[in-house]
Amino acid sequence: MNMSKNMSKSILIPLVVLAVMLGGCNVAPDYDRPAALVPDPWPTGPAYADQSETVATDVASLAWSNVFTDPRLRQVIQMALENNRDLRLAGLSVERARAMHGIQRAELLPVFGAGASATRQGVPADLSATGSPFTYNQFGANLFLSSWELDFFGRIRNLADRSLLEYMATEQARRSAQVLLIAGTVNAWLTLAADRETLNLAETTLASQQAAYDLVKLRLDRGLVPELDLHRAQTQVDVAKVDVARLTQVVAQDKNALDLLAGVPVPEDLLPAELKDAGAIRQISPGLSSEVLLLRPDILQAENQLKAAHANIGAARANLFPRITLTGALGTGSNELSGLFKSGNLAWHFSPQVTVPIFDPRTWGAIKVTEVDRETAVTQYEKAIQTAFREVADTLAVLGTVDRQIAAQESLIRASEETYRLATVRYDKGVDNYLSVLDAQQALYAAQQRFVTIRLTKIANQVRLYAVLGGGADL
Repeated sequence: MNMSKNMSKSILIPLVVLAVMLGGCNVAPDYDRPAALVPDPWPTGPAYADQSETVATDVASLAWSNVFTDPRLRQVIQMALENNRDLRLAGLSVERARAMHGIQRAELLPVFGAGASATRQGVPADLSATGSPFTYNQFGANLFLSSWELDFFGRIRNLADRSLLEYMATEQARRSAQVLLIAGTVNAWLTLAADRETLNLAETTLASQQAAYDLVKLRLDRGLVPELDLHRAQTQVDVAKVDVARLTQVVAQDKNALDLLAGVPVPEDLLPAELKDAGAIRQISPGLSSEVLLLRPDILQAENQLKAAHANIGAARANLFPRITLTGALGTGSNELSGLFKSGNLAWHFSPQVTVPIFDPRTWGAIKVTEVDRETAVTQYEKAIQTAFREVADTLAVLGTVDRQIAAQESLIRASEETYRLATVRYDKGVDNYLSVLDAQQALYAAQQRFVTIRLTKIANQVRLYAVLGGGADL
């Protein structure tokens, strides 16, 4: 009975000691999230809309399919998510980081192996202790424990934490890539729509200018107008032809850019004929607080990298303390294969080893490097927040002023149309020359083109607001 108790104690005590050693201290510094170096409320002023009456949109749980409601656009986005090669590379980076974390985490566990050996050797009489030749046989089988470091000071745990946080940062990088892909695909789709509308405007203008040219030529043939008017009308026809050719090229390039983002050619039935044919995009609001930025993938990525830098300091500091490693084997040995597993043939060895650093200046240099890396990560984290704040603020500035631009541009178009109409009437009655008609037509054409650009700016700004607020939950 006493023998049993003593045996239990002899087994229990090492296990307790081992557990204490494995759960030892961690010399990594405590992590405190740096304060955001941006004001909590969004900027205010003449360029910004009043946000006090708006309700913040829960962008973190907002799916892109609920923001971009046009069914054709949804299909194009889905094609990009499935086929875009850049996003696929980002996903592979995540898989690699996950595997690397698995390798690093496995360092915490012991490595066991099994082996068997057989040796048969003939010894001549001259080398034999008995003076007679003989044959030497040795057979063995064993289970061995490779060198296993007891992570008493957290070196391996901190390295495992670092690899986990780097994996998490890579995942956030993939989410950022997906947000950029969605926003880029939508913007490419909208740009194609706007350029197609501008091309239609140029073709309509060309037809109108060609008709005006034919009318002036008819009047010239009848001696009613000077030849200068015909050349002035010709300039407008040529300008419109240049615009049609240029915009035809631009539309083709827009389609190529959209195909590259989608990863496959986008069918024609999924493309908008013009900008006003594109479906509406859901309006979202960031609310009053800038804390929503902390959920952006790029900021979460920077914070994970900062946490990984803290863990790396712990791993470097642990090199100042002793390392304890265990090596051992348990097996059997015999000079005959048939006697390998007979009683009394047990063989074993156990080799604990303690390594104590005494003088290694490289260790202190490595700690300094990790501390500088941490400060670098802090600076990058703070810069990421400042950049995000600037991006949202810029988007809100567009949001607060674009409707005024549209209203002013619509008024300008109405005034230009009336100017063009009156100039044409005065020219037809011989009151004014063709130069006034030419100027009025150029102003109207430029105002119509500018109107398409401002409308595209408004819609694209809604896409940008969705992206700079974090891009939603379905990532």
